[in-house]
Amino acid sequence: GLRARTCHEGWAVPLPPRARPATVPRMAPVRVLAVDDQPIFLRTLRQLIAAAPGFELAGEAQSGAEALDLAARLRPDLVLLDVRMPDMDGVETARRLLAADARAAVVLISLDPLPDHQAVLDLGVAGFVRKQELSVRRLQDAWEARHVGADVRHRA
Repeated sequence: GLRARTCHEGWAVPLPPRARPATVPRMAPVRVLAVDDQPIFLRTLRQLIAAAPGFELAGEAQSGAEALDLAARLRPDLVLLDVRMPDMDGVETARRLLAADARAAVVLISLDPLPDHQAVLDLGVAGFVRKQELSVRRLQDAWEARHVGADVRHRA
């Protein structure tokens, strides 16, 4: 029931409800699709995502075609995508992913440097990271860079 206090004239005044402890709204985790044709690198990506606060593995794919199918079903926030894969390489996969779902951030990963870095970035990918340099910090930086760019585009 309502708590009340009696004023000096004798009538009741409802008290404000007790303040609830302030809770920090929990952000939904960044859902990541990991794509690499080599199981050892998929395992590395799985461990990296597990170690990154605020990120969770949404799914894994071992080919471009599988990545496109999973991305359509899972709608990940972020796709970590190997550049060198048989059948459909990461650049073509990224092109198709972004055409199908422009809100997904795609980060290309490779052991080798990109031959034409600017052309790849012009596709609309969020970034490129060498596999040797993958870390929780690089993952967070790639996500933040994508967020800043998206916020600027939405305001335009």
